[in-house]
Amino acid sequence: CMQRANRRAGTASTKTRGEVRGGGAKPWRQKGTGRARSGSRTSPIWRGGGTVFGPKPRDYSYRLPKKVRRLALRMALSARRQEGNLVVLDDFTLPEIKSREFVRVMGNFDFDNCLVVTAEPDEKLRLSSRNVVGYKVLPVAGLNVYDILKYSKLMLVQSSLEQLEARLMV
Repeated sequence: CMQRANRRAGTASTKTRGEVRGGGAKPWRQKGTGRARSGSRTSPIWRGGGTVFGPKPRDYSYRLPKKVRRLALRMALSARRQEGNLVVLDDFTLPEIKSREFVRVMGNFDFDNCLVVTAEPDEKLRLSSRNVVGYKVLPVAGLNVYDILKYSKLMLVQSSLEQLEARLMV
């Protein structure tokens, strides 16, 4: 999934033989000891030596063309609609920041988990829902395929539909 790949930290790292501390002097002379020749204690063959082709920090993120992203969003929304898991509300506001109030309102719909999409960022709604497991509130600008597929129900506020249509038809 592109969204999860883009969030990866990519911090796995090992030291190569050049990065391992020490190992400057040749451990023993080249010839005459009967032992295998060796040039450094940091050799990957040795215990405590460097790693050959080990992981290094890297960026796992990638981008998809805008048209592909738009098509994916359309398909995810269509899938939710065909399943009957898309609900459109006239309005969804809370008088104050209270998780209890949010849970009470959502209890009327009998949804286990739900993604609520609003036209503009609604701070009261976001703060009321952020510690309630199984629910997420997003503005239309933040709507993405990953969240649509993650939550079984999708709830759109009527005012967000025009913005969503404009975003998908460009």
